[in-house]
Amino acid sequence: MPAAKVTSEEPLNNNDAKWIRLKKIHYTDQDGKQRLWECAERTTRKESGIDAVAVLAVLRSKTKAFPISTVIIEQYRPPLDNIIIELPAGLVDAGETPEAAAIRELKEETGYIADMSIEPESSPIIVSDPGMTNANMKLVVVSVLLEDKLETPTPHLDVGEHIITRVVELDKLDAELKAYDNKGFTVDARLSHFAAGYEMARRISKGAFM
Repeated sequence: MPAAKVTSEEPLNNNDAKWIRLKKIHYTDQDGKQRLWECAERTTRKESGIDAVAVLAVLRSKTKAFPISTVIIEQYRPPLDNIIIELPAGLVDAGETPEAAAIRELKEETGYIADMSIEPESSPIIVSDPGMTNANMKLVVVSVLLEDKLETPTPHLDVGEHIITRVVELDKLDAELKAYDNKGFTVDARLSHFAAGYEMARRISKGAFM
């Protein structure tokens, strides 16, 4: 399969945009001065007020046949014209809770099915780039229980989706993401921050910074 690539670019008018729009904000700052701000916003936000979810799947084995792991994906993103390493993620549909959206997206993008005997855990509403957009999301943690081996199920991708699933031990996630960076891929900030926090917690538990 040929590599995806950007073939051309052109300005986009709001009247032609389906998913986002640009907006000029007039506001008064803390000194009482009138100011302007430019931002982008989604046009797809539903009644929940939450645009999207990212899924942190915790893969574990009934027989402890493999270390606790998680799922990351490789996906081409046109704005960066590069392969991005991300958590499974997607928009929240109308009438859908963030938790239901996370379970759906995990199955669609990776084939893994959440273990509903453990209730998903959702973060508060969070934002990624508040200087540029009002887009928001929740991080949902779900458990995936496997038998005695690390299975790699078939995803259920939409037409036009080209996603590669990778399973990584949590203890090796930070190093794995740094290896991706050395190969010229770009790592999503949310995934990078989680991996860095997890690695920091491991180091502190072993006496670092004491």
